[in-house]
Amino acid sequence: MLKEGQVRIPSGCAIAAIISKKGEMMTGEKIIESMKPMHDRSNGLGGGFAAYGIYPKFKEQYAFHLFYDDTSAKTECETYISEYFEICGSEPVPTRKIPEITDEPIIWRYFVSPLPTKLASLQLDEQEFVVRTVTHINTFISGAYVFSCGKNMGVFKAVGYPEDVGKFYKLEEYSAYSWTAHGRYPTNTPGWWGGAHPFNLLDYSIVHNGEISSYDANRRYIEMFGYKCNLQTDTEVMTYIADYLLRKQKLTLEETAQVIAAPFWSTIERKDEKEREKLTYLRTAYSSLLITGPFAIILGFNGGLMALNDRLKLRSMVVGEKDDKVYIASEEAAIRIIEPDIENIWAPSGGRPVIVKVEDGKY
Repeated sequence: MLKEGQVRIPSGCAIAAIISKKGEMMTGEKIIESMKPMHDRSNGLGGGFAAYGIYPKFKEQYAFHLFYDDTSAKTECETYISEYFEICGSEPVPTRKIPEITDEPIIWRYFVSPLPTKLASLQLDEQEFVVRTVTHINTFISGAYVFSCGKNMGVFKAVGYPEDVGKFYKLEEYSAYSWTAHGRYPTNTPGWWGGAHPFNLLDYSIVHNGEISSYDANRRYIEMFGYKCNLQTDTEVMTYIADYLLRKQKLTLEETAQVIAAPFWSTIERKDEKEREKLTYLRTAYSSLLITGPFAIILGFNGGLMALNDRLKLRSMVVGEKDDKVYIASEEAAIRIIEPDIENIWAPSGGRPVIVKVEDGKY
């Protein structure tokens, strides 16, 4: 019989991130290397990466990454996209055949710009137009899934361990000023290509370690505003919550963190009057977007990252700094393997966001 200490019980999933505050471009090799010490946090049912700054030649276009089940789904989806966008580039996402990654779908990318006539007729801004397009494809075109749709960034994910996924997508050939990564250990949702992390909408991407016990309440609320949770993983809703609060409601990153990891009422009562009024408003106005359950997340966006734990810090996360680089991971070993001389390493408090931004004009 196994005794305590003879078996490792991971606290589920692995997350990691690297960002250069000076906008220095880094290949995907380091972020892949950082995931290797956390191999046992995954079970091979999902791995993925998000990279920012990788498409400088198409930085003004939206980069759509899609999974297709078959060529008929691809034909139908391309017909739909061409009705609403100018397609400036279309090609398969480069991959290499490796034995660890199997049953891959058709993986394609497009660089697109919304047609001005369509924007004018629908009276939508570009971002809302893109969101509605992606929602339509993922909801109504069978066998087609948009899993990345931001500008000058991209998500790369698959069923597999993250280090194999990185090799599969040739991430050593990409350069980015910011990388996030995820190794999945699903507990109550299926392991499939679209359900791997990161989840993305526009330039927002989420990697998540934990479980959302408030998922149904969060989903019902966010779907009132046109979002559709159809990728069979609870983390998907976090991405839509971030988009809704940051883009539609114009909240700051700090305020967004105070909604999804809201302070306890007892904590709010101890604040000064001005802060108490603000926190009370956020907890009341967006009560259905409070995320409960254990979680550690990294939110990527153009120009920065935000890392956040649940209020009780039920999932591990550490942050370290060295020169202009900031490193975030589920385990300290994941940071030290790529930066042995790491400085100023700490574990953020529960509910306290760590926000890192690239210097103005550096990306």
